[in-house]
Parts: sequence; C-alpha cells; structure tokens
Amino acid sequence: MRIAMVGAGYVGLVSGACFAEFGVDVCILDTDATKIEALRAGRIPIYEPGLDALVQENARDGRLRFTTDLAEAVEGADAVFLAVGTPSRRGDGHADLSFVFAAAEQVARAARGPLVLVTKSTVPVGTGRRVQEIVRAARPDLSIEVASNPEFLREGSAIGDFMRPDRVVIGTMEGEGGERAMTVLRRLYRPLNLIEVPILATRIETAELIKYAANAFLATKITFINEIADLCERVGADVHDVARGMGLDGRIGRKFLHAGPGFGGSCFPKDTLALARTAQDAGAPVRLVETTIAVNEARKASMAERVIAACGGSVAGKTIAVLGLTFKPETDDMRDAASLVVVPRLAEAGAQIRAFDPAGMGHAKPMLPGSVQYATSALDAATGADALVLLTEWNEFRALSPQRLRQAMRGHVLLDLRNVYDPEAMRAAGFHYASIGRP
Repeated sequence: MRIAMVGAGYVGLVSGACFAEFGVDVCILDTDATKIEALRAGRIPIYEPGLDALVQENARDGRLRFTTDLAEAVEGADAVFLAVGTPSRRGDGHADLSFVFAAAEQVARAARGPLVLVTKSTVPVGTGRRVQEIVRAARPDLSIEVASNPEFLREGSAIGDFMRPDRVVIGTMEGEGGERAMTVLRRLYRPLNLIEVPILATRIETAELIKYAANAFLATKITFINEIADLCERVGADVHDVARGMGLDGRIGRKFLHAGPGFGGSCFPKDTLALARTAQDAGAPVRLVETTIAVNEARKASMAERVIAACGGSVAGKTIAVLGLTFKPETDDMRDAASLVVVPRLAEAGAQIRAFDPAGMGHAKPMLPGSVQYATSALDAATGADALVLLTEWNEFRALSPQRLRQAMRGHVLLDLRNVYDPEAMRAAGFHYASIGRP
C-alpha cells in the first residue's frame, strides 16, 4: 500500500515512520523546505527517543520519502493523512482548523484518482463533515472518502504507542463510501492483528469526540490528584499513598495520578479548551472540564509562590537553580510547560535563574526571559545557588547525589515539584526540603 502524510511535525513524522516500519510506502509532505532537506539528510527536527534510527532505516530501505511537492506526495496514494496543526484559535479558544481545511482542499485538487482522506490531527466533532463538503466542492468528479483516525501518541514514548497501541479508532461516514474507507484503513493497520489490538469502528463524529474525551479525562485525573495533594499537605497525609490506594482500584487505575505543577504540552491544554468551547456551542457545557482548565492554570502560578515562600518570602537577589524546563521528560516540547509560568515569575521577583534541561534549552531560550542563564549540567546549575527547584523529572535528575548537590549549593532550599527524591535522604543531606502533597 501507499500513503501520504501531510505534515512533518510530531504526529506526521512519527506516524509516517511507523507506517513505513509496517512495510507501507510512505511519502511525508511539508511546506517547510528546510525541514524536508534536514529529514532527507537524516536530521530529525524533534526530540523523540528512537525516532532518528527509525526514520533513517526506513528512508534507507526506500519505504519512507520526504517532499515539498503535493502532487508527488499524493500520486498513487491509497490514503492521505492530514497531520497538520490545530492550535487554539486566538480570542476564543476554539481549535484553529484553517490548516486542516486548506490542506484538504489542496489534496483534493492535486489528486488524480480515488483515495481516502484521513484526519490524523486532533479536530473537533463535526470537522470530518466539513472536510467532506470541501473536497466534494473542489473535486465533484472524484471519489474522495473522508475518515477520522485520531492519534494517541505520548511524547517520549510515541513509537511504542503507535506500534503497540491500546486501541485504534477509525471513524467513517455512512454508506458505501464509508465502507471503502474502513477497508483501506483496516488494511493499513493489519500488522497490529498479530498482537490483537482492538480496532474500534465508529461514526466519524464519534471518533473525533473520543480523542477529546480521552484527553480531557486524563487531564482531569491530573488536576484531581493535584488538588488532593494540596489537601494532603493541610491534613498531614501522603499523596503518594493516597494515589496508590486509589490506583489499585481497577475502576480507577494508577496512571495519571502523579501530583505535580500541572499539565502542559501540545495536547491537554488546547484539547480541553477546544472541547469546552465545542460543548458550550452545542448547548451541553462540560463543567468538569472547564474547572479543570481553570484549576490547572492557577496551579502553575502557585508553584512560583511556593518557591518564594520557601525562600523566606523573597527571592530578590537570590540565585535559583531550575532543573527541567520541558513540560515532561523525554521530549524537547516547551508548549504550556510549567516553567513558562514559574521562571518568569521568579525573574520578575528579582531572582537570578540558572536553568538546565537535557533536551529543551534550545526551544526554551526564545520563550523565557533573556536574563536566564543556561547551565551545562544539573550540578553546574546548582553550583552557588541559594535554592533549587526541580520542575521536570528527567531520569538523570533522579540519580543526583544529595550530598554533592548540597556541597555545590550556597543555600539549602530544595523544592521538588515532581516528588522525585526521598524526603529523609534530602533532609539528612542538610536540605530544607519540600515536595508536593507529602508531609
């Protein structure tokens, strides 16, 4: 089979490389000529463990190609996937679908034969119907069937998520055209039959809503345990034990019950907001999701106030070491990271910031205050610092020696906003140690 992937961003590049690994002939299209040239040269524009080797191997074997020419990309394709951005629209929070609609029309005009046009991008319910109208208006002479195949990729483990997913969701239109689209997509995902991955076949509206509902639910779990963590601090309970006691209940599960500074990244913030706006427009508001959004934004700001309080009520003239800038480990993604709120607030309060992140500093520099200094390692960041704040739980930070950290620092304040360290070990090393939701 042959497919085209429109968009060489995170979703398009990972999905295209994984389909190529399945043995599919994949052509990835992007309008950014610099990005395409880099990919042809084997340079990966994003940080994702294992992706560089996967791309290089499949490109070398001829299953994966890159182009800026739309006609070349769609020539002979059984399916064309739209993996373009759907950022929050300025002013109202709705998903900006302009890239999706433009790409759909361009694909339709470039097509030379029947194909299935698949939205891989996260799009609000109703988008597929609108895409169908666009392609029919552009090419009434051609059979182009529209389907939805949402992605469920976690940054840092995206390849595993694609190759061994919990489920594959395929949404199609009613009628014979929808049946043809379903047949093509089932063939593409046939390699997953060997590991008995469930394939959920639904109406296109249902598939679109599944993605938003799943992300909103996970975001709500994170926000819930963060509020429970605040309660734990007031009453002397331990949020780790509370989360474990909850997670052992099979109806709840253990995942996404880790207290911290709030959720960020490319999906949860924009998807929860888009779902809230869609629900409001439909006259069925999702109050839980609206509250989740508000609580999460307030939480990031409160983390900076925790740091200031731990430093005696003022950070003016003090050096604060910040470990981790990305929204989570194993990615260079800075979108809606807690650091984008915490670091500027500390700088405004007069602190000198020394930061280190294993992968995210290149993206962080244009997004954070110019006064931030960037260190070459965690210990370099800690050297001479009055206080240390751990914002992202990279594995290399977990292995740091408490004694070496304490010796490197001038002060003794350590705020562990990811609950990475053992409180007793840190206190024994001489730290004034604070974490989230633990006594």
